Amino acid sequence: MLSVTPWQISTAGFRITCLTVAEAPGPFFLEQQSNPPQSPPGSLAVTRPMPSWDADLYLKFANQRTQPAIDLISRISLPHPGRIIDLGCGPGNSTAMLHQRWPAADIIGLDSSREMISVASQAYPDWTWVEGDIASWAAAIPFDLVFSNAALQWVANHAEVIPLLLEQVSPQGALAIQMPAHFQSPVHQLLLEIAKDPAWHHSMQDAINAIAVGRPSFYYDILQPHTSKIDLWETEYIHIMDGPLAILDWIRGTGLRPFLEALESEEQKSCFEQLLLSGLTTAYPRQKDGHVLFPFRRLFIVAYR
Repeated sequence: MLSVTPWQISTAGFRITCLTVAEAPGPFFLEQQSNPPQSPPGSLAVTRPMPSWDADLYLKFANQRTQPAIDLISRISLPHPGRIIDLGCGPGNSTAMLHQRWPAADIIGLDSSREMISVASQAYPDWTWVEGDIASWAAAIPFDLVFSNAALQWVANHAEVIPLLLEQVSPQGALAIQMPAHFQSPVHQLLLEIAKDPAWHHSMQDAINAIAVGRPSFYYDILQPHTSKIDLWETEYIHIMDGPLAILDWIRGTGLRPFLEALESEEQKSCFEQLLLSGLTTAYPRQKDGHVLFPFRRLFIVAYR
């Protein structure tokens, strides 16, 4: 039998009794402010500490996470790219879509997570997988397509990194990017509010800064001078979820991880999740059939050399 200890904490104008259990739930999703913090001119890209990853938890919503990659691929106007790299390939779901679109291409999947690369290589053992950091990656030979689905939000200093990625693209090739962009969403605001709580705000700065995505105008300005054509658009996906717990599971697989890893104890992690779940229950009411609608906005960029 698990021992349970009540622990009270107040935040955002409400009070919750957190239950500390011997086995707390495992490790939301956050985009940073509209204009990501920039390093001084001429400085190298900063690599943020990356959270650990659980491929099984990430793939719990595999269809929903893969659909933006499919939508991005469908908008890339390259008939026969010979060399493609998938930066931040994760467990290989986006890479599989690239193989489906261009089966004759030489495609490489790169990810900084050893666990993700291991899962990808087991699922697709005949393909090429590389463990590496996007921020420090450079191509020995340019690629016809540099592709990244839901990964670059984890990389700092987009003003320098993204133009450098474009430099890795061959003439007439393309850089294609998708990143989450739900800055004003309830889940984003909840996470920021809970992170301010005096119980742990002193340890939250790295987690708050872990993810950064700019506005479309920011990416247009840094890419347009170096491109022959650039397409930008946003899509808001309305995910039909079983309930607030399903939304919590969704964000456990990505952006919640650095926040929980910043906390000192299992009691704090459990309390943080309970505060978040309470806020999600209010922010995302159930529909008449019991489901919950979870809007999730994403930014897409295709820049051609």
